Amino acid sequence: MLILNLGCGTKTSDKSGVVNIDWSIYLRLKRSVLLRPFVPFVVSGERRARFARLADSIVVHNLAKGIPFADDSVDVVYHSHMLEHLDREVASHFLIEARRVLKPGGIHRIVVPDFEQACRAYLAHVAACEQDPAEVANHDSYVGELLEQSVRREAAGTSQQRWFRRIAENMLLGDARRRGETHQWMYDRFNLKNLLIKCGYNDVSVQSYNTSQIVSWAAYGLDVNDTGTQYKPGSLYVEARK
Repeated sequence: MLILNLGCGTKTSDKSGVVNIDWSIYLRLKRSVLLRPFVPFVVSGERRARFARLADSIVVHNLAKGIPFADDSVDVVYHSHMLEHLDREVASHFLIEARRVLKPGGIHRIVVPDFEQACRAYLAHVAACEQDPAEVANHDSYVGELLEQSVRREAAGTSQQRWFRRIAENMLLGDARRRGETHQWMYDRFNLKNLLIKCGYNDVSVQSYNTSQIVSWAAYGLDVNDTGTQYKPGSLYVEARK
């Protein structure tokens, strides 16, 4: 079975048949003979460790130029927390491109932040604030779950660096949007299903992190941590067929 893990970042699978594809700025830096020596000067701490963990097997490809596979050639297309980073019109083109490479009956598995779940948590905290004024001190974190990653200008990791690294990173890597870090839209079980149907998909279903129509999906480990727990809490899992 051929599975494409698109926009994989550091979450890759080494199982046979999985092709991990990404175009992150850190991956391009790692692949660049000219720029790689400068990385230790501008990337530190956990991000430097994450940089070092980037698998050599990742295919470096800009998905804005399409998916580099033939029509009707792929069994599964998978991506996690990527679709929300695309502009809405780009998202439609991307879903259609993914459908192109899928075999008839192939499955597209999509993981995105669950906007409905975040809204329910926000409203529950509104009620908590009404009952206990002390809860107001924590309320911005619930607003942030809805808005922060859509409005941030500077990349989150860069904003925590000392002034020299901060200036160097912003010059070298650009702002949050240039790095693809900002959310351009949000999805719930209704608008994502509707979008998939508009893009020609069938049999759209909501799954969970440990359920799937894909045979032996759990064995690939893409939606779980090393301990078997959910990798991205607060996510919506949707599958659709070509």
